[in-house]
Amino acid sequence: MTTNTLCLDINTEADTQELGERLAQGLRLGGIIYLEGDLGAGKTTLSRFLIQALGHSGSVKSPTYTLVEPYQIGELVVYHFDLYRLSDPEELEFMGIREYFADGVVCLIEWPERGGDRIPAADLVVTLNRVKDGNNQRHAQVKAIGKKGQNLLGGLTKI
Repeated sequence: MTTNTLCLDINTEADTQELGERLAQGLRLGGIIYLEGDLGAGKTTLSRFLIQALGHSGSVKSPTYTLVEPYQIGELVVYHFDLYRLSDPEELEFMGIREYFADGVVCLIEWPERGGDRIPAADLVVTLNRVKDGNNQRHAQVKAIGKKGQNLLGGLTKI
């Protein structure tokens, strides 16, 4: 399995928006992105910018309480998951989790580690970390998993 990593400094909200836009460029044919990082690291903000860059013009809700928010953007379907409040991965089976992961669908998954083996492997793993004493600055690590992830990562350049 091929892996590759890109590291970026995100100094402003505009940088987060640019990262979301660049990620969106490669997702027109679908993909699975894990979003990792502590509470307040910017996972939902990045998701909002990415979903808007894909063409969604309405509000982007945090799926913290619903577990998943769907978005139909033309022919493209995007599912934004937030598994933070999940107490057991088995709960995903009750919501029909397997039906969400189809070819051509974009799945953004916050807190993927809480899904255990109930969710498929990512094409990209984006890890966001706050920089200590960095005035809201963040560090992003984007890791490609496999060929599809490599293709997605290939579309990114340093911000």
